[in-house]
Amino acid sequence: MPEHEKKHENAAAPKKRPGRTIMIQGTASDVGKSLITAALCRIFTQDGYRTAPFKSQNMSLNSYVTWDGKEIGRAQGMQADACGIIATTDMNPILLKPSGEMSSQVVVHGKPLGDYEAREYRERYLPIAGGIVRESLRTLQESYDIVVLEGAGSPAEINLKDRDIVNMNMAAWADAPVVLVADIDRGGVFASIVGTLELLEPHERDRVCGFVINKFRGDVALLQPGLDWLEERTGKPVLGVLPYLPGLELEDEDSLSLSASMAAASRRSAATPFADDVDRLDIAVIKLPRISNFTDADPLLSEPDVHVRFVEQAMEWGTPDLVLLPGSKNTIADLIWLREQGLAELVLDHIRSGGRVAAICGGYEMLGERLLDPHGVEANQPECPGLGLFSFDIAFQSFKTTVRAEGTARLGDSGDSFLIDGYEIHMGQMIPNSPELRQPFLIRDMQLDKAVRNELPYRQEGVCTQDGKVWGTFLHGILHNDSFRRAWLNEARADRGWEPLAEGVRFRERREAAFDRLADAARAYLDMPRIYAIAGVKEEKPDGAALS
Repeated sequence: MPEHEKKHENAAAPKKRPGRTIMIQGTASDVGKSLITAALCRIFTQDGYRTAPFKSQNMSLNSYVTWDGKEIGRAQGMQADACGIIATTDMNPILLKPSGEMSSQVVVHGKPLGDYEAREYRERYLPIAGGIVRESLRTLQESYDIVVLEGAGSPAEINLKDRDIVNMNMAAWADAPVVLVADIDRGGVFASIVGTLELLEPHERDRVCGFVINKFRGDVALLQPGLDWLEERTGKPVLGVLPYLPGLELEDEDSLSLSASMAAASRRSAATPFADDVDRLDIAVIKLPRISNFTDADPLLSEPDVHVRFVEQAMEWGTPDLVLLPGSKNTIADLIWLREQGLAELVLDHIRSGGRVAAICGGYEMLGERLLDPHGVEANQPECPGLGLFSFDIAFQSFKTTVRAEGTARLGDSGDSFLIDGYEIHMGQMIPNSPELRQPFLIRDMQLDKAVRNELPYRQEGVCTQDGKVWGTFLHGILHNDSFRRAWLNEARADRGWEPLAEGVRFRERREAAFDRLADAARAYLDMPRIYAIAGVKEEKPDGAALS
């Protein structure tokens, strides 16, 4: 395990009783549950408690690969990082990855179970899923002092409550007090809180111990009459009003968050000071309809010399210096869309004129000669022509590759070599059609035991043109490697005749700082003594004895 993953790791020790629980639920999706859960995880860890996140069932195309090669929701991986611990599938035992308008791939303990229609999943699998998620929670409680649970959407979805395994039923199974979060930025915050409570059963309402109002902008004194009314109306305390925190740069996980990320990227690009605007590289990220693991672009948003644009139409193309083809949950469907929008030809024209293109996972799969799916793993179309830039085919298999990897990367014959790490999540397998295919990445699968990892063989991965201007890889997170990313950007600067930047953003250090900034804000604006009391835990640092 890399040192940056070990930094805050808190080893488990025997305890006399299971760990305590507290649950964060919300009045709607995207109100800030994931970040508030991460904030509490960081605070409890900073205060000396062994802490772990938990979300029984997550729906997201932006997933995270654990160190043993399993797939969970990105938010729980991020929250585990906030705790300084290794993420496991017990933290998100069930992950739903939408594959169509009415269907999702069901991933159980990090491995695909199969594709289910929504009705079929609710009727056939949810009764089984309840036992799976309860067992995962018990496992975490045996190893940690505090488990911070996260709900999904709203607990007041009447049509879903009979088979709920992620909100109030989960809170009851965990015997967890609930903190209800509402987003004031979208308006109607008091109505959303009171309306949610009104739709809960009395025993569920009793479990709600307080409210957090999130994303507030302005003078909180002007909000105070509303807070007083809310406490009098509900008999429950407001535990804090968190301000809107711009530029936090922690990973998002769903399409709602992607829209916010795109808006934030535009704001950050506009606000970044430059001595001369001509020194800013223009990066076009293709926003595929079924884009997955879009956090691959996150490090670019923080670089001082780039402007990132998310492109969906040919009219938005402009004259980019760099193009990023990201991952996709359905590569064939998104490649067809790319052609229909006229973007495929623009990508090819960009390459013919000497432009640079990077492609990750699904985008990488598009670069070859053919995409083969005879078994209907991703689509009903058994074969689709690729962009034809490299001599390989992609064959979609019934099994999914999920693995973390580390190694070296070298782009172009004269380029330097860089240490890298990343993770793979894909069902497509690359079949080379030419022995001369250039593969720029030399990687090996990562294992928890470092001694074993040192004995594992390296394998070649990815493709690259001779001049290094066009490359593709299955490795998500490749641009999170600071030296590699800066070298790639500096090559594009050289194309423009600009001087290279000696040092860019140290993304992982910024991420750790973002966790601390989030925790500092939560300490400043939340009633943490009361939250500790709600969780049934002493605020003082534990001394190794049983918790009170």
